[in-house]
Amino acid sequence: MAVISDPAEFNEDDLYVDLRAALELPLYLKCEGFNFAGSVKLKAATEMVDAAERAGILRPGSVLVESSSGNLGVALSVLAASRGYGFLCITDRRCNVPTVQLMEALGSRVHVVDQPDAHGGFLGARIAYVRALCASDDRYVWLNQYTNQGNWRAHYRTTAPAIARRFPQLDVLFVGAGTTGTLMGCARWFWQWRRRVRIVAVDAAGSVTFGGEAGPRMIPGLGTSVAPPLLDTSYIDDVIHVEEPDTVQTCRRLAARGFLFGGSTGTVVSGAEQWLARNGRPNGRHGPTAVAIAPDLGERYLDTVYRTGWLEEEAPETAMLAAMSRSA
Repeated sequence: MAVISDPAEFNEDDLYVDLRAALELPLYLKCEGFNFAGSVKLKAATEMVDAAERAGILRPGSVLVESSSGNLGVALSVLAASRGYGFLCITDRRCNVPTVQLMEALGSRVHVVDQPDAHGGFLGARIAYVRALCASDDRYVWLNQYTNQGNWRAHYRTTAPAIARRFPQLDVLFVGAGTTGTLMGCARWFWQWRRRVRIVAVDAAGSVTFGGEAGPRMIPGLGTSVAPPLLDTSYIDDVIHVEEPDTVQTCRRLAARGFLFGGSTGTVVSGAEQWLARNGRPNGRHGPTAVAIAPDLGERYLDTVYRTGWLEEEAPETAMLAAMSRSA
């Protein structure tokens, strides 16, 4: 039994779901949502905050500020509350209401950007707001998850070696692409240790991360409207793009079997399912040993992904095209 005094001290790092029973899918899902922040982002947040404290950047009276679509904002809210800092999260209107309420319950302030930048994306507008805020008041400390090396180092130190210990014969690893911190940390670790593991990045349709055309995205978490500076595509073997109706459908299929996961997890599982359908047996009749990283749980998506008719209301054209594709 663990006894802790700091919420960052607890993080279940060795829980996997075998999806063969739930989805008839030969995939192990590494669950990263069982901590006090509810997502994989607690690892990156802790790494970045610890480094800022060691460097003397964070001091008594400092106010953390960060651009986040949700999960990192919650993780920083947890750390700020436990360590005595203020925290201001800059998000946009796609952020789930329960996520905003959770950050506020932890004592954080939330500013919602409601106008996109000149390119039609919210990320650029959020970052511009953060830059202006920091220029106006030196109490604000921006960790900048988009360029902070601690973002990927957290997963290089923890996530990748944990997977390798549990699955020494791993063939393929599926990782969602947001800031690409989790993706790059895992990819770099397996490359450095010469493990022959195929790294498959899973991205949201409409994201520009891997050079695609920008498009509307309603589910926060994966995908970007600004190319992530941390990304080095030389470490990536394949990329899968997932349409949002497929994310919603996968989340609901998992929930029907008792596994309530978030939108990012639904995207990663859907992408893995597509990839395995095309490449599922390169090592013979038993197929590859495959693991996917599940970044989050589903409670914060009850009013969006799990609400009947939500996607049809928010993105009717996307939902209609997906329905036509399935019926073709």
